[in-house]
Amino acid sequence: MSDTTLLVLSGLLGYLLGSVPFGIVFTRLAGLGDIRKIGSGNIGATNVLRTGRKDLALLTLLFDSGKAALAAGIAYYCVPEEGISDTAGLIAGTAGVLGHNFPIWLKFKGGKGVASTLGMLLATCWQVGLLSCVTWLVMALTFRYSSLSALTALILAPVYAYFLATPEYVYFYAFLALLSVIRHRGNIYRLIHGEESKIKFKKKAE
Repeated sequence: MSDTTLLVLSGLLGYLLGSVPFGIVFTRLAGLGDIRKIGSGNIGATNVLRTGRKDLALLTLLFDSGKAALAAGIAYYCVPEEGISDTAGLIAGTAGVLGHNFPIWLKFKGGKGVASTLGMLLATCWQVGLLSCVTWLVMALTFRYSSLSALTALILAPVYAYFLATPEYVYFYAFLALLSVIRHRGNIYRLIHGEESKIKFKKKAE
């Protein structure tokens, strides 16, 4: 099997795994209906949390981050050629994020891919993934904007990769950062105009 075929199959695997809408699957199994009809209409963990089910939101977060990571891992270990195994993992993981954002099962209307991207980063270069997760946490605790935290973490990922990985990783991570900016256009507008909602870490005392 040629290298090109292996890379194409890696991308296809990643896209199909990424297209599984776990937010919809879990909320429907729980009898909560279609998650796209509440809150922001997003299929990710943040919107699932708006149902009041923290357990479902956590499951969605874990599975959304895990699907792109799983795709990257499968491609990396199943492609025998040492020279392209890293590339296969990067392609599969990136395709997993694209699948989450543009799932074929939902007429290409998916989420914003933050959890999937962080999972992909952890699977392909754990040092960059860990730094990105820490960046998200620090920003969230400091400013309490989920979207700002996500954008900062993913935009800095290729910067971290510049010092910790090869240029190939930088290119893929930069693409995912650009994709995240595009998917967060509405959030960026609200952040600029002071209209973005903040993360609520605890309930106010009555």
